[in-house]
Amino acid sequence: MENKPTHITIYNFTTHNGAIYASLNLSYQVFGAPLHSAPIIVINHALTGNSQVIGESGWWNDIVGIDKTIDTRKYTIVSFDVPGNGFNSVTIENYRDFIARDIARIFIEGLKFLEIDNLFALIGGSVGGGIAWEILALEPKLAQNFIPIATDWKATDWLIANCYLQEQILNNSKKPIEDARIHAMLCYRTPESFKEKFNRDINVQFETFQVESWLNYHGEKLEKRFQLAAYKMMNQLLKTIDITRNQESLESIISKVDANIYIVGINSDLFFTAKENRETYNEIKKFKNNVFYSEIDSAHGHDAFLMEYEQLDNLLEVVFKNKKQMKIVKFGGKSLANGEGIETVLNILEEKVKQDEKFAVVVSARAKATDELGDILTIAAKNGNYKPLLESFKNYQKDGFDAVDFSVEFDKLDKLFEGVSLIGDYSEKIKDQVLAQGEVLSAKLLVLLLNQKNIPAKLADTRELIITDSN
Repeated sequence: MENKPTHITIYNFTTHNGAIYASLNLSYQVFGAPLHSAPIIVINHALTGNSQVIGESGWWNDIVGIDKTIDTRKYTIVSFDVPGNGFNSVTIENYRDFIARDIARIFIEGLKFLEIDNLFALIGGSVGGGIAWEILALEPKLAQNFIPIATDWKATDWLIANCYLQEQILNNSKKPIEDARIHAMLCYRTPESFKEKFNRDINVQFETFQVESWLNYHGEKLEKRFQLAAYKMMNQLLKTIDITRNQESLESIISKVDANIYIVGINSDLFFTAKENRETYNEIKKFKNNVFYSEIDSAHGHDAFLMEYEQLDNLLEVVFKNKKQMKIVKFGGKSLANGEGIETVLNILEEKVKQDEKFAVVVSARAKATDELGDILTIAAKNGNYKPLLESFKNYQKDGFDAVDFSVEFDKLDKLFEGVSLIGDYSEKIKDQVLAQGEVLSAKLLVLLLNQKNIPAKLADTRELIITDSN
């Protein structure tokens, strides 16, 4: 059985742009535990969504519900409809009267009406996440946890440009909703996603490409359930996200926020790019410790937050399932030395596994490996006899660990040193490649030893995970 929205009237509201509304209708729905009987979560909907978070026509049934990531037996979920989103046929014609911050102010008024002054979590995806950023900026003490998904605190030039094109289509096309939706789908997905789904297949019945039929289907489908004024309104809000508008800097605003901030990006998002999300995280991390960044790995672009539910579940469980955050355990070179050193490390990790801790291990090169590799590099560059020292290095790395296969790493070192010896010089890049082998050897050995103790471990080579510039 579906919930029915409850309505609040907001009186005498003046928008940021100076428009005065004697009254505004704000509808909302409550799911899960009765209001004020459990921790409260506010979930903001995206561009074509509404307050129907769960139920027969719910848009987040895979994340919210009994025994789901957000368990409705443990939490109360409140979701507001953006005024003018067309749900229950309510629209606002003068969409340019509003910016995203206005909706944040209206939602805050709704929370005050419901006597909610503390949230366990504030969540929003896409434009709903942008409105959530605006709420956080206006009420920095409101939420304990803030989770913006596939969104950011501001609209970029790229996003503004796409919203401008959407507005042009909505105002000038003969089939505005259908045509705007077709364009939008190109931003919500990716070339890789289309290739995976269609692979240039032909729709024989209509003598068109499958991708064309699919785009037309989505345009026609939205036209049947969405209203033109609602589309214009939501597009306007997407374009105007900016928590620093006529205000202070990002740092001065977010430094007032107590909430844990869990930014969730999507590696293939063309709308709110992962690069922008990472920049936001890195900027906030300079002055706020309890900010975290995670990323959905998907070929499906912006829409992945509505598709990759298993990944999203894993990312959100630290907040909603009381799972411990992953700890990073770092071991220096001396602690990984042969004999007592590495045995102590293994004992420490074995104890953490017994305590059911969730952790990742970062290791340095073992013992004096970095210094030794640097010395070998210097000798090779001077055309000296570096090979005895290199053999000594290899013997130490293998000493007592016959089961480990270092052939790839040793071959790489052989070739690097041989090249340096022939040229009589080396670049910083070559030096980095040489010294990196120390960490790789250390990590590879530790993974082997942990697995020998029946502790599942997997090598994650940071060279495949982290992309750096020339610096």
